[in-house]
Amino acid sequence: MPHSSLNRLIRKLETGLVLSDEERNAILQLPVTTRDLKADQDIVRYGDRPSQCCLLVEGFLCRYKTLPDGVQTIMAFYVAGDIPDVHSLHLGLMDHTLSTVAPSRVAFIAHDAMRRLTHQHPRLADAFWRDTLIDAAVFREWIVNLGSRDAYSRIAHLLCEIFLKLKAVGLTNGNTFALPITQSKLADATGLSSVHVNRSLMQLRADGLITLDKGRCTIPEFERLE
Repeated sequence: MPHSSLNRLIRKLETGLVLSDEERNAILQLPVTTRDLKADQDIVRYGDRPSQCCLLVEGFLCRYKTLPDGVQTIMAFYVAGDIPDVHSLHLGLMDHTLSTVAPSRVAFIAHDAMRRLTHQHPRLADAFWRDTLIDAAVFREWIVNLGSRDAYSRIAHLLCEIFLKLKAVGLTNGNTFALPITQSKLADATGLSSVHVNRSLMQLRADGLITLDKGRCTIPEFERLE
């Protein structure tokens, strides 16, 4: 029986490609195993050699690395529908860790099943490749964010990115979206201190660019924040 979690993947892929019925059915036939995870729980760690990919069904994930002195750097956030480790099909050794940011549901798909899918349906292989290239483009923007923008702009940029990712897969309510990301994690993602993040968020609120309420963020006028 098709697993409902795979509808998230279909929704994500169809943000850039209209799938045929055959392609949708092929995705729905993938064998998956789902797990409900707590916040701050590692899914695959630095140095692992995974044999499966993880599809985020609900919640938020992040990609991070930890230095020998314990300093942690977050390099990406992921939303429902993302497969952040699809590159593990070709790169056997993980050079970073994937972890939950909030309580999340993750579906695991064996590499062998993913390879059969992409070999039998080349357009789906193209779709995954396109998604990987977009992820790389977002990463380049993160480098610019860290190297060239002030704190206020770094936080604004990250909020715009998260909003647009969620909107693409139908997980926003107007201009409101879930933001279960602590200020500490925002700091790890923007190279700032938690105090600096707090001040920037307060200034964004004072300027009428965002409102924050119990893990949800609203952007009254996206163009202004952008």
